[in-house]
Amino acid sequence: MGLKSFLIYPFARKIVADLRRDAANAISLQKQTLELLIGKAIHTKFGKDHGFKQIRTYADFKQNVPIRDYEDFKPYIDQLKMGSPDILWPGKPLFFAKTSGTTSGTKYIPLSRESTPYHVNTARNGLFSYMVETGNRSFLDGKMLYLSGSPVLQKTADIHTGRLSGIVNHQIPNWAKSNKLPSHEINCIDAWEEKVKAIVRECAHMDVRLVGGIPPWVQMFYEELLDYTGKSRVIDVFPNLSLFVYGGVNFEPYRSQLEQLVGRTTDSIETFPASEGFFAFQDKHPAEGLLLNINAGMFFEFIPLNQIHSDHPERLSLEDVETGTNYALLVSSNAGLWAYNIGDTVEFVNLNPPRLKVTGRIKHFISAFGEHVIGKEVENAMLEASNSLGFQVVEFTVAPQVNPRDGLPYHEWFVEMTGYSGDPAEIEIKLDEAMQRQNIYYRDLIEGKILRPVKLSRLKPHAFRDYMHSIGKLGGQNKVPRLANDRKLADALTPYVLD
Repeated sequence: MGLKSFLIYPFARKIVADLRRDAANAISLQKQTLELLIGKAIHTKFGKDHGFKQIRTYADFKQNVPIRDYEDFKPYIDQLKMGSPDILWPGKPLFFAKTSGTTSGTKYIPLSRESTPYHVNTARNGLFSYMVETGNRSFLDGKMLYLSGSPVLQKTADIHTGRLSGIVNHQIPNWAKSNKLPSHEINCIDAWEEKVKAIVRECAHMDVRLVGGIPPWVQMFYEELLDYTGKSRVIDVFPNLSLFVYGGVNFEPYRSQLEQLVGRTTDSIETFPASEGFFAFQDKHPAEGLLLNINAGMFFEFIPLNQIHSDHPERLSLEDVETGTNYALLVSSNAGLWAYNIGDTVEFVNLNPPRLKVTGRIKHFISAFGEHVIGKEVENAMLEASNSLGFQVVEFTVAPQVNPRDGLPYHEWFVEMTGYSGDPAEIEIKLDEAMQRQNIYYRDLIEGKILRPVKLSRLKPHAFRDYMHSIGKLGGQNKVPRLANDRKLADALTPYVLD
């Protein structure tokens, strides 16, 4: 045991004890959080516009504060971007986190002086929970490598603006700075392929014990590392590598491929971060879902997914959710977001304490024929097929083909994979069987001869990487959509299909 891990461990135990106490009082803490948020923002423009002075109960809050997405918030955000204070939260934002994906282009998500520390502290809490649960703390005595966006920030109305991962790089506590890779200079490289090569050159001879990042980009880093060193396994380069930290996507479809590259199974910590807040993290090992971040300046609401497009959907507080139901997640926070629909869907696996799993994105679905297929279902099907037939998934996405040249419509699976030389029809059968078991609407469409079974389109090596590069979204926090209800991505991938 090194000196750093020896000194930090008592602090970690104290933090984890506090987390467990909070988790046992989740509902009361959420009620207190809502009261504190409303009280703090009562004199803001948003608070005045929505009668915060009259809000006494959660029912009042629902009555006064409608559900919003970014487009609905944009008039308030625009005032912040012009430098106006006291709009959504007292004062001005400390940062704007830039992210993409709306009809108006780039989103500017405010981070306040109160909210910013939780983005770092919650990541820390995930590490500390792992240490206390497993006893493994040796990673603190080596290097910790995080693949993230550039920390270079611009100014918007005198407010520092950049990608969330870049903002967080400026908030790292002193105890972690000496361990952190890559160096600031290399992390500032904007071109992802150039950055990965530079990181490899910098760290190839260092004692890297933890790697963090989105699985597809970590895979790209590992491949570059092996190519540079001439080794066949990552553990031959980093023999003490013991921990992988990830968030943003489901790890399971990528697990087999990453473990093959590493050369052994490593422990992992799943997190649920976003520009709008750090919502949950894995606190148990082995995993029992992600612990909702109930005492971090955020009040959560949940809408049953089957009501998300209704005019008056049911809004539930933590007190009223149940396990096994898909919910759209809303957040009100000390960054100045109010009943904000973040676009993610979750399902609770436990209520006391509240633990959940991320099941997908509201906008990522297939329902061209009323089948209501969601991300969790296609990921489960792919995992089942790959485990059964022994291939490794690099990346995949699914789209409907509504107007085929011949025969019935179908769902087309675009898959980049390795380790399979068998008949592609075997994969199609496995995928389709798994989808029919999970989704009764899909099964009815197959049995009723409205759809024909799955079609597999295998892609060339590096297809997704080349596609993401072509649209300027290679690396960082960018992710390939798991599924879509149109053919935009599917058509863009068609040139990469193997003959």
